[in-house]
Amino acid sequence: MRSAIQHLKKDAVLAKIVKAVGPYRMEYGAPKFENLVRSIVYQQLHGRAAAVIYGRLREAVGEEELSPTGILRLRPDRMRKLGLSAQKTIYIRELAKHTRRGSVVFESLPEMDDATVISHLTQVKGIGVWTAHMFLIFSLRRPDVLATGDLAIRMAIKQAYGLDDLPKPAEMERIAAGWRPWASVACWYLWRSLDTAR
Repeated sequence: MRSAIQHLKKDAVLAKIVKAVGPYRMEYGAPKFENLVRSIVYQQLHGRAAAVIYGRLREAVGEEELSPTGILRLRPDRMRKLGLSAQKTIYIRELAKHTRRGSVVFESLPEMDDATVISHLTQVKGIGVWTAHMFLIFSLRRPDVLATGDLAIRMAIKQAYGLDDLPKPAEMERIAAGWRPWASVACWYLWRSLDTAR
């Protein structure tokens, strides 16, 4: 990881962020069904609120590790009472159905390239590119994912690079060109930079 940090520090803005944030400490999960369910629960929610809802879901399913069968045993109205929106309830159930029938195969994902993983996951209603990016970074440990749809990353880039507006994907790609092949590491530092600023 030292070589990644040294590479990113060639960008003067990122060098300041690295210094302010400190050592790189990405926390990873396994590339499993339950971690993708977790990503869906966390979509567009504050971390603490999402953690409470996810905890309730795990408790309601009553399994050591969430499974498609366990999810589908819960009725949709029960899932709603746990704090899930109607949409997220549909999305999680769709993922469970795809996984159970074998149209999403988690065991195959580590062998796929990033673009194929995105294509494979986004066939499921409710799983967009943002969720696929998060899975690539945090579960598949891919080092070079630029989370162009992540609001916090856009805010961090705007703040760090002194932009007037939130950057669109094309501008983000331009700014990030020098970060390659370590865009995921840069994203982690950008997320943490918002914490440091607060």
